Amino acid sequence: MKLTLPAPAKINLWLHITGRRSDGYHNLQTLFQLLDWGDQISFEANQSGQIELHDSATGVHSQENLIVRAAQKLRAHAGCAAGCQISLTKQIPMGGGLGGGSSDAATTLLALNALWQCGLSTPQLSEIGAQLGADIPLFVEGYSAFAEGIGEQLTPVNIPRRWYLVVTPDCHVDTGQIFSHPQLTRDSAAIKIRALSTALGRNDCQAVVEQHYPKVANARHWLNSYSPALMTGTGASVFAAFEDKIAAQQVAAIVPKAWRAFVAQGVDESPLHSAMRNNKLLGCRQEA
Repeated sequence: MKLTLPAPAKINLWLHITGRRSDGYHNLQTLFQLLDWGDQISFEANQSGQIELHDSATGVHSQENLIVRAAQKLRAHAGCAAGCQISLTKQIPMGGGLGGGSSDAATTLLALNALWQCGLSTPQLSEIGAQLGADIPLFVEGYSAFAEGIGEQLTPVNIPRRWYLVVTPDCHVDTGQIFSHPQLTRDSAAIKIRALSTALGRNDCQAVVEQHYPKVANARHWLNSYSPALMTGTGASVFAAFEDKIAAQQVAAIVPKAWRAFVAQGVDESPLHSAMRNNKLLGCRQEA
């Protein structure tokens, strides 16, 4: 059986770091907005026992790719011996703070859970994903959300529909460098969910990133002249909200050629889960 599914991008409408944990990770609060744009992944299950990834875009060795690692984790957890050929059509810029690798891993978990008939619940898949990356549960759960902890404690949020122009300069931000930087803000006051704002706010990582990666600052300043702009995650991508698609596309048409850009709409439900429902594969979303 062959199945092709989307792996959507995300942006952080704001990102606050509220403390540093004893294990070196950071506690944060953020608002994840899913987008109706991203990668596409095709899966063809077989009985070879091999997991083969065909991806000419990223240059990541197949055994190190989160897609392969997610498939291996799922197979080990479920005690499954099946194989799969996986083809990735990469659109989300790597190292942009758009969740591309995490989203690819989540799509892999949901797709193979269905194709291999593992029968795992959404919480179980989220738990497997969290072992590989803090953002993966967001994409497994499949809704825009207020996140706490290291990003894995999710509360669904309805966010007003907006169009976004996302711009990615030609640089790759080292996330580890940013989170270990002594000047990173780590004491933002925690907010209660009742005080949650869905408007663009601030990103506590932005100042440090722009200090070390001036290309990010240049892109944000350029975009900010058309609409208030913010960096997503630890960058390098920046984004701005627009009231309609045409307004976003007009600015996208004049983005400097040295930068990548795309226009997408924010959605509350992941396109992955919409596609799973259309393929009558939502049995893997049953609660434990």
